[in-house]
Amino acid sequence: MTDKHIVIAGGSGFVGMQLAERWSTTNRVTILTRNLKGAANNSYRKKGNIAGVKMIQWDGRTMGDWAQDMEGCDLLINLSGKSVNCRYNAKNKAAVMNSRVDSTRILGDAVKQLKTPPKLWINGASTTIYRHAEDRPQDEYAGEIQNDFSVQVCKAWEKAFNEIELPATRKVVLRMAIVLGKGGVLVPYSRLAKFGLGGRQGNGNQMFSWVHIEDVARMIEWLYDHKEQSGTFNAAAPGPVHNYEFMQQLRKIYHIPFGLPAPKWLLEIAAFVIGTETELLLKSRWVLSTRFLNQGFSFKYAEVGDALRNLL
Repeated sequence: MTDKHIVIAGGSGFVGMQLAERWSTTNRVTILTRNLKGAANNSYRKKGNIAGVKMIQWDGRTMGDWAQDMEGCDLLINLSGKSVNCRYNAKNKAAVMNSRVDSTRILGDAVKQLKTPPKLWINGASTTIYRHAEDRPQDEYAGEIQNDFSVQVCKAWEKAFNEIELPATRKVVLRMAIVLGKGGVLVPYSRLAKFGLGGRQGNGNQMFSWVHIEDVARMIEWLYDHKEQSGTFNAAAPGPVHNYEFMQQLRKIYHIPFGLPAPKWLLEIAAFVIGTETELLLKSRWVLSTRFLNQGFSFKYAEVGDALRNLL
């Protein structure tokens, strides 16, 4: 994309910052963020200004002057939401849920007031909406949705978005698998591998669906160009792997021949100590991007080994 105005709500996190860096050289990029100094997320790097990117403070709940910066924009992307890398206590559950639902609704209110609304609104979502699956892959057509907490969040987030009626704005839900990029989840995984702890987590048979950050950007660009497309799309590479295979590929990158496994009981203790949940490691996410593939989208990184070699 070139010569476009792109607004990324919740864009100061790992995914948003990398998308902004990619697009800011040839486009005007605006980021709406709750904390201009940086927020708790999975970016694992120091926040800083990006040339060509305008950072605007908002609270993700109430209308403000930030809304005027969306006037006439070409593309709106909403990635807002508290990181799920936390303990699921009552306070954090409310923050995880409300930060997604509230930001989506207030963006909808803002778009309705614009004289020239965005041509396309892509609302971030997660492939964790699908059930724990070790028997078969889940996709946009036959995926099964259950009702644990993380699924409830995904359902409420998408419901809030789908309820917003915008006749002049095309809408897409983009359910993202685990995004691999420079930073993000590869930081803690790489640390485990380097310290000899890069074995399987749990029994290692849980599926690991992933997508390279460059393909996420390419999917968004493809959606912008294909104006006939709307609705729900999965963003997951066609080469999902078992957890033990992913760790094996990671060790191969670092030329480490072994990795101690982490049984479930040990992960539960570690998760409690560092303030997170074992679901992030143990849920089997087996997801395919059937709609993208059926429409002819071609992944640059279809195999996890290629993705890891590019990034590490």
